[in-house]
Amino acid sequence: MAWALILAVTFLVINIVLFASTFYQILILSDLEADYINMYEAASRINGLILPDFILQGVLSALLLMTGHWFMFLVSVPVTCYHVMLYIKQRHLIDVTEVFRVLGTEKKYRMVKLGLLSVLFLMVIFRFIRAGHLLFQDPQFGDLDIRSSFLEF
Repeated sequence: MAWALILAVTFLVINIVLFASTFYQILILSDLEADYINMYEAASRINGLILPDFILQGVLSALLLMTGHWFMFLVSVPVTCYHVMLYIKQRHLIDVTEVFRVLGTEKKYRMVKLGLLSVLFLMVIFRFIRAGHLLFQDPQFGDLDIRSSFLEF
């Protein structure tokens, strides 16, 4: 039972990091669109996050597959497959010279990714709550009364 809680916390941390990274990339692209940031700086900031983002997404999908969380795996696999396709075709990095031409496409891709990560985040939160609830319903704990253990010094 404790492994379910550890896995849920791991999924939650990875999902939060992926969510924050994708949101940051959307902010950088929006700043670039509004001309608040230089295109060289924007491309270098986003390109610095892409490879760790791809690796974390792959690790999350592999963990979901290995632990048997099939529905959450099916939600995360489209993004992972798209990342693999981009990496194989060598189109995963943003080119400084073409950044304005592909700005709309890159923002849409990251918005869809943010939506899928939000759905996955909700599923992980519910899994986390369920794992914590099942942990304390284990017969080895008996009837756990927080009030009595808290008031006894």
